[in-house]
Amino acid sequence: MKKKVFCGNVPIGGGSPVTVQSMTNTRTTDIEGTVSQIISLEEVGCDLVRCAVPDIESARAIREIKKKIHIPIIADIHFDYRLALESILMGADGIRLNPGNIGTSLNVKEVVTACKDSGIKIRVGVNSGSLKQDFLDQYGGVNKHSMVESALQQVSIIEKCGYDNIVISLKSSDVRLTYDSYKLMNEKNDYPLHLGVTEAGTFINGTIKSSVGIGSLLLEGIGDTIRISLTDDPKNEVLVGRKMLQFLKLRPYGPNIISCPTCGRTKINLEKIANEVEDRLKGSKKDISVAIMGCIVNGPGEAKEAEIGIAGGNGYAMLFKKGKIIRRIKEDEIVETLIEEIQKL
Repeated sequence: MKKKVFCGNVPIGGGSPVTVQSMTNTRTTDIEGTVSQIISLEEVGCDLVRCAVPDIESARAIREIKKKIHIPIIADIHFDYRLALESILMGADGIRLNPGNIGTSLNVKEVVTACKDSGIKIRVGVNSGSLKQDFLDQYGGVNKHSMVESALQQVSIIEKCGYDNIVISLKSSDVRLTYDSYKLMNEKNDYPLHLGVTEAGTFINGTIKSSVGIGSLLLEGIGDTIRISLTDDPKNEVLVGRKMLQFLKLRPYGPNIISCPTCGRTKINLEKIANEVEDRLKGSKKDISVAIMGCIVNGPGEAKEAEIGIAGGNGYAMLFKKGKIIRRIKEDEIVETLIEEIQKL
């Protein structure tokens, strides 16, 4: 079992539920805009949020942002160790950094000491696009070995400062490389792992890459916290992440809608019905399965397995509730009837 660390009051690793993270894309110095975005992320189930800290003003904004949000905030640091120190002073719950790019060993020790004094976690982030030439030469380019050994060197720098409140990430835009690197790292130590396919792309491409890369690792019991990287609204990162955990039965996240792809036997407008039901159930926290099936071939079986569902006929559907037929519904009454019955559950 992985070591358990805390980011604020949120546990990571050690058998804790897998958490979902995102990152704001506002200017951190825009306190009102950043807070507004974080609140919107909280509303869709974000557990942890990261903010870019490119300058001292951004670090100082963390104090005011923290007063108005309800989830832990992580400062994303590159190059300047003083930004890490200021972020810690302002109350950041975690720091994301690469110890190798913040200067001398004395700089690193000062940051680690500040984290130790505050009891906050450090995420060591290694990216396939920024590996040092030494590792590329030693291991023959960018591969799982150069990725893992680079991360382990960064971890050792922190450990030498007497601290082990660490989470590791090994990100690449290459799905196979991401998978292989995390698999290897999982064998080498017991630090919690932050999973992600970085720069995964726009909504469809990014969702598919993340589902394959992150989902395959989670299926093997690897991974303690995840971030779905999308060129999209950060809320969609959280929604995809939460649904991924739901469908892997790792964490509940509202109704699970099961609907068939339709075929020539379908005689109701199933696509319209399924979309309307899904839209009406946004925000629902009921941990139930809802089957919306088009015909009598697979429909009754799927509907019986769900807490509630319908199987379509010719302009009508049969309503099933907890495995039993309740009644026949006209096509134009299906959505309202389903919603009403779901509310009773």
